[in-house]
Amino acid sequence: MKREGFFITLEGGDGSGKTTVLGRVAAYLQNHSMPYLITREPGGIEIAEKIRSIILDPAHTVMDARTEALLYAAARSQHLAEVVEPALQEGLTVLCDRFVDSSLVYQGYARGLGIEKVREINQFATGGRMPDLTFYLDIDPEVGLSRIAANRNGDMDRLDLESLDFHQKVRAGYQLVNDTDPQRIVVIDAGRPVHMVEQDIVRVLKDRILKDF
Repeated sequence: MKREGFFITLEGGDGSGKTTVLGRVAAYLQNHSMPYLITREPGGIEIAEKIRSIILDPAHTVMDARTEALLYAAARSQHLAEVVEPALQEGLTVLCDRFVDSSLVYQGYARGLGIEKVREINQFATGGRMPDLTFYLDIDPEVGLSRIAANRNGDMDRLDLESLDFHQKVRAGYQLVNDTDPQRIVVIDAGRPVHMVEQDIVRVLKDRILKDF
């Protein structure tokens, strides 16, 4: 019987460098002959990508917070059923850019819906599936937003248009969520050069994942 794969997620505020770090982690796993799959939320599959385009469309500034939370949960449910679960059953390590923690923080805390209420929505959407390991890339929101401004060439999504105060609430929300599950969530200082971030993550992977291979 094939062993189930590991489910690893990266979390962080906007501009924390998740996409860059994810690529480096994937390269590390490949160098150690560990099969993997990279995916993202919201998205990763056709239906979820269509929902993503609705959520992030800068024209949708009137979107209600509950609508946003439900759309994220719907995309997550489809993504989990169609991409994540099959990959894990095949023994792949799944590297996912965002998962439930993002909803707890962005909609539950920063939007004011309540972390536990959003957790309940996602409990239904995911059937209780949570990552085996989560890396939270912590960065000052001002630094993160400046990175976005420098790299997006003027293309901004709906979340990029939020105020600095909103992004500061996101960081505070992550600090709360991180404290509830310190065994799963590893906090990484993402304000440093990317090679230093990668070194910290690799150190944890060696201890928690690769020791079994």
